[in-house]
Amino acid sequence: MAAEFDIVLFGATGFTGRLVAEYFAQRDPDGLRWAIAGRSADKLTALGLGVPIVIADSDDTAALEAMCRRATVVISTVGPYQLHGGKLVAACAATGTAYVDLCGEPAWMRQMIDAHHDEAQRSGARIVFSCGFDSIPFDLGVMTVQEAALARFGTPVPRIKARVRRMKGGFSGGTAASLKATLAAAARQPSLFGLLSDPFALTPGHAGPHQPTGLLPEFDPTLQSWVAPFIMAPINTKNVHRTNFLLGQRWGDLVYDEMVVTGLGDLGKAAADALVKLNPFAGDKAPKSGDGPSKEERDAGHFDILFAGLMPDGTRLDAVVTGDSDPGYGCTSKMLAESALCLLRDIEAAGGIWTPGAIMGVPLRDRLIARAGMTFTAG
Repeated sequence: MAAEFDIVLFGATGFTGRLVAEYFAQRDPDGLRWAIAGRSADKLTALGLGVPIVIADSDDTAALEAMCRRATVVISTVGPYQLHGGKLVAACAATGTAYVDLCGEPAWMRQMIDAHHDEAQRSGARIVFSCGFDSIPFDLGVMTVQEAALARFGTPVPRIKARVRRMKGGFSGGTAASLKATLAAAARQPSLFGLLSDPFALTPGHAGPHQPTGLLPEFDPTLQSWVAPFIMAPINTKNVHRTNFLLGQRWGDLVYDEMVVTGLGDLGKAAADALVKLNPFAGDKAPKSGDGPSKEERDAGHFDILFAGLMPDGTRLDAVVTGDSDPGYGCTSKMLAESALCLLRDIEAAGGIWTPGAIMGVPLRDRLIARAGMTFTAG
């Protein structure tokens, strides 16, 4: 029997939750049956969306399971997920409900994989973390390079360098809160530092080849440019390796890293050195959870990421991924919404804890090109 709702948006009153709700309300995709959910009826009603309201608290297992039984797909924007997300993932796994979120918290993700992957397989629940700027552009960017390599060479490229060439826009307040919670958890449990530093932390039982750390500025001979550490690399790289793992190591023993391009010569080196010392989450300028930029600021944002695929003989094959709005808010809210729609409309897959690339792949990429202002090009 069909669920009452196609999609339930849990956390609709938060900043990103409101953007996702506005996206559905403005686009009204094909008669979507959707509802908004949270713990405050007054705040949900105040959004003025005119859609059904579901009351549930992230700590109330019975209410969460009741909500899940009414939905085909649940979207969660209630983070940090390590503080507020565990019981909802458990409820989805128990009820067979599909789930997408914006999680960039690898220690928590590994805990959820260990605790609920098998149950999700049994129930048919398709659980997908990291359906925003971390990590869809990177996950699908690697996929795009490898598709082109298989078509051209008949084999995947063993080395991919992701290089953020341009990016305008901020990281979300939720990202800042998640990083703070992750560091606090690691301080209480030092063993988590090993997991956080392990590129294969999300591939239980599998360890691949040595990976670049990406922790220091360096001169990249492939681009003939200086590059600096990228703050989202610790989660994105883990998701890319999990995608490869879930696809049966389709891309072989991949070596993959992500860095920010800072430029040529002494100026490029100085910029790379400065970027290492910059902490966008420090002090009074750190974004606050629930807050975010104006529509004008979001619309003025963008990103451009190069994926340089290298064959053993030095042959290079590139892909480029771009987005037309602020990566942490505008593009992220569109990616999350389209991921939910992709699971709802385009994908029939087994249950389990997935990555966007492993379960949605090409259909999701097609949606993002057609509907979310993103481009994926290879060649």
